[in-house]
Amino acid sequence: MSESSSSLPITLESIGGWPELISLLLDRRDIDAAYARAAMANILAGSATPAQLIGFVVALRAKGETPEEISGLLDAVLAAATLVPLDESLRDRAIDIVGTGGDRSHSINVSTMAAIVVAGAGVPVCKHGARAASSQCGTADVLEALGVVVELSPQGVLRCIERAGIGFCLAARYHPAFRFAAPARREIGVPTVFNLLGPMANPGRVKRQLIGVANPLVAEKMLASLRLHGATSSWVVHGGGLDELTTTGPSTVLELRDGHVRTFTVDPVALGLAPAISTELTGGTPAFNADVVRRVMDGEHGAHRNIVVLNAAAGL
Repeated sequence: MSESSSSLPITLESIGGWPELISLLLDRRDIDAAYARAAMANILAGSATPAQLIGFVVALRAKGETPEEISGLLDAVLAAATLVPLDESLRDRAIDIVGTGGDRSHSINVSTMAAIVVAGAGVPVCKHGARAASSQCGTADVLEALGVVVELSPQGVLRCIERAGIGFCLAARYHPAFRFAAPARREIGVPTVFNLLGPMANPGRVKRQLIGVANPLVAEKMLASLRLHGATSSWVVHGGGLDELTTTGPSTVLELRDGHVRTFTVDPVALGLAPAISTELTGGTPAFNADVVRRVMDGEHGAHRNIVVLNAAAGL
């Protein structure tokens, strides 16, 4: 389907509504960014029924999302979001380190610790994250256990970045319209395009991102979508079933830099890091994971430190 030549904004109704859109996807026909944007705008306005929402995301996943479709969906997500007012210079320099989740490894909070290290090294971080969904302890959970106030206003997050080098955006606070999709997502219980959109939809609209994916099949399309959205330097990584760079073996990296994409492998052993076994990286409750954070930040050596060093180095 091609975008209408009309200057009027495309709405779901103008393209035949949910039956027409879902039928196209079931026929394995790609839709362009404008139609994807209209569909997500309808969902985030609370206008879609649970059946319509589930039909759309399942049909889209069965067909396979294209970068253009993901980009259109992301347009609508950011249009409905509460944004952090980073100026252009800060957007260019700041980074987010985040994972899609869904790897069911119940690992320690690697991306959170890596983000803290990166900020300590002088790179501003606008960290985007949520409470636990498929694990015991999400980013927000471990930060709260460490005494961090996680529900800050946009100005509060900006002040944290300016003064401490790092600020945290709680997904539920900055993407409140996601609540309209939450019940249906929980009911079907399988990853959908929402799992890709969350990590990509940084409220500070930073141009540098390190995103870990549990499913390597989505890495290339995520990077292409980030490119369409103006990202200048991004890595999408996967290793050992984790949604981050791993020390249990080699990890695959897709890198976007200056408009060019390349794929390569990171081998922790070749970098001088001792190989880990997966059980060494297993996390637990927020209190347990917070203790891990404290010990790593205090300089304790071992498997926890090594995987944090590896991911922080990627962020730098």
